[in-house]
This record gives sequence, C-alpha cells and structure tokens, in this order.
Amino acid sequence: MNRPASNMSYNFTEQERYCLKRLIDYSSVQSLPEIWQLAQQRFGNTVALQDPHAVPETVITYTQLYQQIQQFAAALQALQVGEGQNGVPPRIALIADNSPRWFIADQGIIASGAANVVRSSQAERQELLFILENSGSIALVVENQQTLQKLRADLATLPISVIVLLSDEAPEADASLKVLNFPQFMSLGENQPLQPVQQNRETLATLMYTSGTTGKPKGVMLTHGNLLHQVETLGAIVQPQAGDRVLSILPTWHVYERTGEYFLLSQGCTQIYTNIRQVKKDIREFKPNYMVGVPRLWESIYEGVKKQFREQPANKQRLIDFFLSKSQQFVEARRIVHGLSLNSLNPSMSERLSASVQATALSPIHSLGEKIVYQKVREATGGQLKQVISGGGSLAMHLENFFEIIGVEVLVGYGLTETSPVTNARRQWRNLRGASGQPLPGTQVRIVDPETRQPLPQGERGLVMVRGPQIMQGYYQNPEATAKAIDSEGWFDTGDLGWVTPEDDLVITGRAKDTIVLTNGENIEPQPIEDACLRSPYIDQIMLVGQDQKSLGALIVPNLEALQQWAASQNIDTELDLNSKTIQNLFRQELNREVKNRPGYRPDDRIGSFELISEPFSMENGMMTQSFKIKRPVVTEHYRDIINKMFA
Repeated sequence: MNRPASNMSYNFTEQERYCLKRLIDYSSVQSLPEIWQLAQQRFGNTVALQDPHAVPETVITYTQLYQQIQQFAAALQALQVGEGQNGVPPRIALIADNSPRWFIADQGIIASGAANVVRSSQAERQELLFILENSGSIALVVENQQTLQKLRADLATLPISVIVLLSDEAPEADASLKVLNFPQFMSLGENQPLQPVQQNRETLATLMYTSGTTGKPKGVMLTHGNLLHQVETLGAIVQPQAGDRVLSILPTWHVYERTGEYFLLSQGCTQIYTNIRQVKKDIREFKPNYMVGVPRLWESIYEGVKKQFREQPANKQRLIDFFLSKSQQFVEARRIVHGLSLNSLNPSMSERLSASVQATALSPIHSLGEKIVYQKVREATGGQLKQVISGGGSLAMHLENFFEIIGVEVLVGYGLTETSPVTNARRQWRNLRGASGQPLPGTQVRIVDPETRQPLPQGERGLVMVRGPQIMQGYYQNPEATAKAIDSEGWFDTGDLGWVTPEDDLVITGRAKDTIVLTNGENIEPQPIEDACLRSPYIDQIMLVGQDQKSLGALIVPNLEALQQWAASQNIDTELDLNSKTIQNLFRQELNREVKNRPGYRPDDRIGSFELISEPFSMENGMMTQSFKIKRPVVTEHYRDIINKMFA
C-alpha cells in the first residue's frame, strides 16, 4: 500500500549523529557573528581566507578574520549609520563580488547589529537601484569606484549617507555623501570597542533578492536561525577537518555558496578564491579537498577531459572509449547490487545476483582503467578531492556516470534562496545518482497535487513543498507574495516538480513553470531532455521550446571546437556553415540518438525543429543567471522571431 508522502519529517540518523560528533557543535550559538569568536579560539593561526589572485596575495588567519570583522563592525557603529524600525534591523547594502574583504564586510555589517542586502557589482544598474530603494538601505558598501559611479547619479534620491569602497582607491570628493575607502573606513574601528547588540535566531540577518527573471526581484528575508540551521546540519553531508582546502568559485553573495562558506569555515577549513579563468590551474596547484559548484562547472571540467581524450592518437582513443564503456556497465551493476540505482530501486534477489556477477566480471577491467586512465584524470583535479558538492540544478546522468567512473564523489543537493538554501542532499553512504538526496535533519518534504494541493502517494510526481527551520521569514514588504509562497501551516511552495523514493530521496523532475505543454495535452519537463542532449560533444548549450505546439523544438549553441574537429575528420575544408545540410544532418542524428537513449523516452520527447545559434547564453548578454541557469523567459523573448519561424 502506498503511503502519502505528506509529512515526511527527517531527523538525525545514527550515522549522521556519529559524523556530527567529529565536528564542532554550534547549536548553542544565537547569531552568526558568534561563530567567528569561537572559530578564532579553536583555529587561531590556521589560514581562513586566501586569495592568490589579489595583488598582493591576501592571506588571513582565523584570528585576523575575527579581528577584522570586529573592526569593520566597530567602524560602522562609530559612523552611527542608523537604527532599525519595527523590530527590523537597519539595512546596509553590500554590492560586491568574491574576495576576503567581501566576507569581512558581510559579517562585519551583521556584527554591528544591521542586516545586509547583498548583490553582485556586475548586476544591471536598474536592478541595483531597485534593490537599494526597496530594501531601504541607509549605507552602501561597494566593490570599487567603478561600481559607485554606476549608481552615483541616483543615490541622492535614496536615504544613503555613507559609502564604503572595498578597494584602496582614493575616493572622489562628494559634498552630499561621506565616501571612504577600505583602509580609511577600517581605521575608524581600530580603537573603537564594539558595542554589544541584541540578536537572536529570529533576528533578520540578510535580504537576498531573487533573480527577477519573471518580474521584479523579491527580497528574501533570512534570519540568523535560518542560516545557522545550515551551519549545524550540513555536517550530515560532509565532514571536513581543520585545515582542509576549499576552492571557492561561485558568487559569494549567492546563498548556496554563502552558507557553504559559513559551514566550511566554521569547521576550520582554508578557503582559496579562484575564478573561471584560473580554476583549472588552481585545482592542480592547490589540490582542494572540497569544491562547491553548479552543473555548468562540472560540465566544463568534463568537456576539458573529453577534449584531451579527443587529442590522443586513434588507438589510444579506442582504448579509453573501451574502458569508459566497460566501467559504465560496472558502476551501473554496482549500483543495483547496493540498491542505489534510480531505475531499479527495489531489485529482486535474482537481479542483485545477476548485477553482482556482472560487476565481479567487469571489476578487473575497471581497475585497469583506473590504473591507466582514471588516476591521471583525478590528478588533473589535484588528486585530493574528498567530495564535490553540486547544486543549483540537476546533474545530467552522463556527468553522474563520468565522475563516478573516475572516482570523484559528487554529492548533489537541492534548495532555493527562500530555503537558505539546502533542504535535501545526498550522503556519501547513500549517493543515489539522479536524486537530490534525503532531507536535512529537521526538514519535512511533502509532494502534493499541483491543482488540489492534496498529498500524493509516495512515488507519484507532484509539486514539492518543504517545511523546516531554514524556511525564510517571507518576502520583504511583500505580504501578498509571502502568503502565496508559504501556507498557513508553514509549508513553502518550491515551484518544483518531483517525487520521493521509499528511502525518502527527493527526485526533482522539473520546474512547474518551465513545463512545456504540447497541443496534444502532453506535459514535457525540458530539463531531463536537455541534460540528455548535452551528452553530445557537439552541443554546448540547449534550450527546449514548444509551448502550445505539436512538437518540441530546440535552440542549440554548438560546441564549435568539437565541430571543427569533426569537420576536419570528414575532410570538410571550407569554413563551417551551421545551416549546411551536412551540419544539420549531424545535429539531427545527435538529437535523435541522445533523446531516444534517455531512460523513460516517450515519442513526445522527440525534438522536431531546431535552430543553431552562434551566441552562447551568458551572464554578459543577460541570458544566464549568476548561478549559470538559463533565463528561459529572456531567451524565449530574445529569439521570439526564430522560434515563431521554427514552428511556422
């Protein structure tokens, strides 16, 4: 009998309790800044933050980090930037990007008694001005003079009296505004004792604005308690040790990276900053133990390895392909043996036995592949990764398979800005590929019918609702949106579709608002099909379209480098013409193969028309979020004419 997945509450298992005993306990802490006082007592001269790309290189110990956070907070208090109203702390905007000074400013603002409002300095001017006005920020901390110049003309209309540059640039004189650079500002807090402030787990810590891809951004109100829940429970997922190295690449103002940093630093790790240009070199040089990333990052690493494979002599390529093929069969059989195959969640005794025989037979070949190929691939990742954490979207199965084959463990998690963010994550002892893992301790998951909101039986797909200590207070000054997102019982509507396994693993199948409905009434979730198509070496990016059409279509950004190599192998000497019959036929074959090979394939999944476009989806052209998600409404509008012609 199917039981409803209506009030699935998840508490610490014995295994998780054992893991957490090895970690530092912060359950008695009432506010975020208290963490750093305890951390400096425990870790002292251990390096907390290292930026090898700063000039000069920045290295900050835990003792120095705590001192600088205190100094930043004291400087803010010395300026008397303002007080909160109606129980809401004063808001101070932090418009900047990854650096040790960002972290000092983030925690310094909060330690002063204020709540911060964070966003990237790269965000569009109008978006930043909306956030400053909507949040009621009374002071502004910015990346540099350039960021300030982007906003300066409109600051006179806002209640901002103090501006702090995180750079050393000499501030321009301004009669109406007090502008200080970082050294000037920090000097104000040197001999200024920090005045104690009243903060508890219900106090607002930060406003984080949603991306606003379908309207104006909404200010997500996260409390100290919301964020501390992550610090206290992420140890159920990973168990870092003091001195472990973490390579940081995601935007630090994004909630996923931000809470990951809080947790890892609370355990004494050393955080090393990198960027897209330097990441492959830094992985080899700094040999990280942990990385937090999004599918696009793992896809780029995978593509880099595949590119190296393609550059090998033909006989070596055949050998590598042979090992990869046999190793994939091996890991798939091993998953069945351990009950970790999403396609066979409850294998019979005979299925387990058959899989065990297959895994045993293939094990020597996999071991040989490990010795000849996979070990060298891991060396390119520094060779010391304990786990990588993936979030911000589903991980395509070809990436799941690849990283498992080469021996790099990827733990996928799930959550949203409104959930601080993690609600679910895979454990190393239950790494069910294709799933987003079991709930964090104290978290409840409910699957409901999208229309009636009635709980659905376990295993049935529906709308994912969550409840727990990490759910936001609400949207700032937007009670209507808050009431729509959180019901009277505290259940948050994630807007995602999914189902739950008998072991309480959450499987996300798509975004409710991304669902494409064809004219025959079939509902298509684009993400799994797009992930399957990305297996093709010739497809760099893809977005499905087809709302209210007879069949699916696709906008495809080709991998031009792989395409050039293919053209050379076919003796096509002329300049690549993406509209040529030869190229179009190649992509038709690729799409047909990858879509049909996808588990659960249905005829309606077939992609009919497609268009090859030369401009990649990126943050620069506004078609991707800063967490590397495609902004579907933006792309759809930009290519409206092409899409219309596709279905004409």
